[in-house]
Amino acid sequence: MSDTLDLGEARRTAATFAISQAFVGACAPIAISIGGLAGHYLLGADKTLATLPVTGYNIGVAIGALPAAMLMRAIGRRYGFSTGALVSSIGGVLAAMALIQHNFWFFAAALIVIGVGGSFVQQYRFAAADASPPAFKPKAISWVLGGGVFAAIIGPQAVIFTKDMMQPVSFAGAFISIVVLGIIGAGILMTLRTLPAPVEDADAPSGAERPTLQIISQPRFLIAFLCGVTTFAMMSFVMTGAPLAMIECGHSLDEATLGISWHVMAMFAPSFFTGKLIVRFGKEKIVATGLILLIGCALVALSGLALWQFWFALILLGVGWNFGFIGATAMLTDTYRPSEKNKIQGLHDFALFSTVAFASLASGATLNSYGWDMLNWILLPVCAISLLVLLAQYLFVRRKTLA
Repeated sequence: MSDTLDLGEARRTAATFAISQAFVGACAPIAISIGGLAGHYLLGADKTLATLPVTGYNIGVAIGALPAAMLMRAIGRRYGFSTGALVSSIGGVLAAMALIQHNFWFFAAALIVIGVGGSFVQQYRFAAADASPPAFKPKAISWVLGGGVFAAIIGPQAVIFTKDMMQPVSFAGAFISIVVLGIIGAGILMTLRTLPAPVEDADAPSGAERPTLQIISQPRFLIAFLCGVTTFAMMSFVMTGAPLAMIECGHSLDEATLGISWHVMAMFAPSFFTGKLIVRFGKEKIVATGLILLIGCALVALSGLALWQFWFALILLGVGWNFGFIGATAMLTDTYRPSEKNKIQGLHDFALFSTVAFASLASGATLNSYGWDMLNWILLPVCAISLLVLLAQYLFVRRKTLA
């Protein structure tokens, strides 16, 4: 197959995943924006576990990562991804049933199922990158995540328009919308053609499959993983607590939901040019920029409790996540061979979302015990450490190159 045909097919594949991201990916902002609020509604006087349903979602993403990779290896990505979208729909049905029964633990379990469906969404970016020529890989990842701009609109708007649809049961209607989104996404994913074999970068490692320990012990892998985990976990840590903090500060439910909408839009809107920035400035510099923006988020959040401060902090949090996570993902794809992609991608997402799940649970406990400010004080040193490690690695490689 010629390079031109490879690029054309890669663009079509990335566009299909981007459209799917808009619909199936919209399930995540629905679950995250009202998961904690619904948990708060279902609990009694002690609200410590209010964000546990959001943690359940992240646990689902974590435990679904390896089975999702195995399923797609067995039946192909077209049917595997379509199955994942339908799993999200099943989770939406279960969540609505749990709210009707006013059962907190059933609701948390239902969000685990939605999270398992979300684990397939997290692998869209890898599938698009694997089907792309080397030069197009960062752009393919950006295209896919760019679909999240529309997810940022579809998800929160679905919450606003459907949350009262099944009154007197609060929030149940929003989870019924997840059923519809999953079915639409499955139909889109069924249009995928047989994905071409990954095109190997001339500068990337090649050869037979290596032991897992050898791959994950590479310094570049470890630094990419550290930066990706820091970016995603700290984003989840602050984002999960933000809607509850806004409500506690006297802002309305719609204002809190719109805050998450602005945040999710900021997470994905830069994706239209993040790939170009990576090509121009390099992966490490974009990751560093993302970490600096996360630090800026904490500083804005600590400056006051007005609505604009919440929203601006969430926007910085979203853009910082975008630069940090896309850059770290692009770094990661340099560290494994095509024959190693399934096990490494699955293992990476399992470890990543296990950490994210812990961060979302810790968010509720920290917010309940110490308040909104403490969430942001914790963000500062964690991001600073990752930034220093990244800088040290960059200076080491640069000195070695110049020597």
